[in-house]
Amino acid sequence: MVARLDAAAVRRAFLGLLVCAIVGTWAVPGKAFDKVNTDTSGLALKGYDTVAYFTEGRAMKGESTFSYTWHTAKWYFASAANRDRFAADPEHFAPQYGGYCAGNMTDGKVADSDPEAWKIINGKLYFTGSKAGIKWFSENAAEAIKQADENWQKLLDQR
Repeated sequence: MVARLDAAAVRRAFLGLLVCAIVGTWAVPGKAFDKVNTDTSGLALKGYDTVAYFTEGRAMKGESTFSYTWHTAKWYFASAANRDRFAADPEHFAPQYGGYCAGNMTDGKVADSDPEAWKIINGKLYFTGSKAGIKWFSENAAEAIKQADENWQKLLDQR
């Protein structure tokens, strides 16, 4: 019996592979990963201000002067006010799936993301590995978020 893939499944698989090739990282489910996507120094979001996506509607680099530690990750902010907003409610401002690629999370894969490839959907912040990836994720938000949420929980349970 030959399995058939619908066009959406093929597109999702292709985009996942493309994003991983561009980003260069792909973790195997069940393998150790940090709850927050950080660089080798423990910096979240490559130093971008997670609050600015909500308040400024754009990606903004933060500064080490305005930092906060949450879930063992260092978070940088563009201002003391943004740092304080995050400290008061980190769950609201933190990206979904620890800032890993939301597109790859639909397939249960942990991959790096691009802080410039983002979208707020229903009050939650999502990143993917590329702007093409965030376009696909946004266009398929309801199904993609449902699948990614399930996969993220499974990965967390395996930790």
